[in-house]
Amino acid sequence: MNYTVTIWGARGSIPAPGPATSRYGGNTSCISVEPEHGNGRLVVLDAGSGIRALGNALIERDGHQDIDLLLTHTHWDHIQGFPFFAPMFREGNVVRVHGARQADVDLGVILRQQMHPVVFPVPLEQTAAELTIEHILPGRLEVGGFEVEAFRLRHPGTTLGYRLTPAGGGASFAYITDSELGPGGRYEVGPEWRAQLVQFLEGVDLLVHDAMYTPDDIAAHRGWGHSCYSEAVALALEAGVGQLWLFHHGPERTDAMLDGIVRAAEVLAHHGDHRLEVRAAAEGMQASL
Repeated sequence: MNYTVTIWGARGSIPAPGPATSRYGGNTSCISVEPEHGNGRLVVLDAGSGIRALGNALIERDGHQDIDLLLTHTHWDHIQGFPFFAPMFREGNVVRVHGARQADVDLGVILRQQMHPVVFPVPLEQTAAELTIEHILPGRLEVGGFEVEAFRLRHPGTTLGYRLTPAGGGASFAYITDSELGPGGRYEVGPEWRAQLVQFLEGVDLLVHDAMYTPDDIAAHRGWGHSCYSEAVALALEAGVGQLWLFHHGPERTDAMLDGIVRAAEVLAHHGDHRLEVRAAAEGMQASL
């Protein structure tokens, strides 16, 4: 099965709109994964502010949508667009939300509290689509015609990364955002975590990976649950990845700064006979797999 990966938001922490970020975009995390002949079915990764534009684009289409939303975790920049996802307010649509509990708090409680009347005018119960919220754990599941593997990441809270492969076979895509590859932090993962992550990503055709920091500023942010671009490149080379898209750009990163990061990453990406293609994720960027 062929499918298209589209970036709707690649920023981390908080939206950063403005002329200095116009090329890469200022919206927070959201990616769509749409089969070539999906007939309204698609998988969405995270619900940052970028999901609003995705929802508006879907509403312009004829017919109903059948959507699986995979949340990595519930930090604000990954769910803040959820109340503005227009397909949830159209009858006949189906929206299934998948994600992990956070400590002893159910995912449904978190999403409902985000739309509580004290902070938002429309409660979750007023959505018109058929909406379900399902808890998942690290392991395998099938959604939207894809075999999905979920992997626990090194980030505060319960955070999952995902690898998607068409159920009938085909190219694979992995989404690893908000993950600390270097030392620092105390996370509920074992000593073999790095080797397990490499195995999880081995041979993936396209990897979208956290690269919030640079090597110069990562030391001051150890334990915050993020990586720098050099760490992401090293991981991708180790796992034999085909393409790497740097993601979760810091809100202070201008387009010019990100251009410089890509140039620096490209130097690191040429290792022996393996030439890794590196780009910085930008709103509207697509890959056909």
